[in-house]
Amino acid sequence: MTGKYRRPGRFTVHVLNPLLSRLGAAATLEVVRRKTGTLQRVPVNVLDLAGHRYLVSMRGQAHWVRNLRAAGRCVLRERGRRRTYAAVELSGDERASVITAYLDRWRVQSFFTDLPDPADHPVFCLDPAET
Repeated sequence: MTGKYRRPGRFTVHVLNPLLSRLGAAATLEVVRRKTGTLQRVPVNVLDLAGHRYLVSMRGQAHWVRNLRAAGRCVLRERGRRRTYAAVELSGDERASVITAYLDRWRVQSFFTDLPDPADHPVFCLDPAET
């Protein structure tokens, strides 16, 4: 783990992310913060691939990544539904193939230009969990 992170700008944090969440234009990740125990909510792009669901951190070692590693589970809110998942972090070739599919689906290459090493982009496989 390298610890590189591309910080979002003020517009993204204070305008774009809240707007995406309110409009339901993106899935919202809910994960328990590792230090305070409160909920962190952040819009995410979920990749559905070959019957599995994945989260990829475009920005690198974000707080949600560290919180998800610590918690091992999360809730995704999508289109009015809430579903709990167990999260397993991927590595190596498995991570690289998911990142390739993620880039094809979401067209966020600029984030990967700034952080070109695939190791800088944590990837989690989400498995439905018992609530």
